[in-house]
Amino acid sequence: MVISKENKDFIDSLIDYYISESESYKQIAENFVPEVESVSDTAFGIITGCVYSGFLQAYQNQQQTPGLEDMREFNEIIKKRAPLIKKAIIEPVEGISEPVKKEENSEE
Repeated sequence: MVISKENKDFIDSLIDYYISESESYKQIAENFVPEVESVSDTAFGIITGCVYSGFLQAYQNQQQTPGLEDMREFNEIIKKRAPLIKKAIIEPVEGISEPVKKEENSEE
């Protein structure tokens, strides 16, 4: 069995969501310093774990169990999107708070 188009689309949407919220997951990871050595790696792990959990939940909702090929395909999807996830953690997407910080720090 391979991952259905519907489930692939769902996985992609989960990854997109967690990329957009990466700053929140980085903050969660920062709470574990000094127990963790790398905040970005920890945030990456949290995000990929959340996506994995969503993947398993999608199968459970369909009363299915992912097979070995599904797991391999899932891992490939994550591997292909990993650079985007890491980039979002290291260089957060500019949000509403970003311009505010710049304004507060500017001397006019």
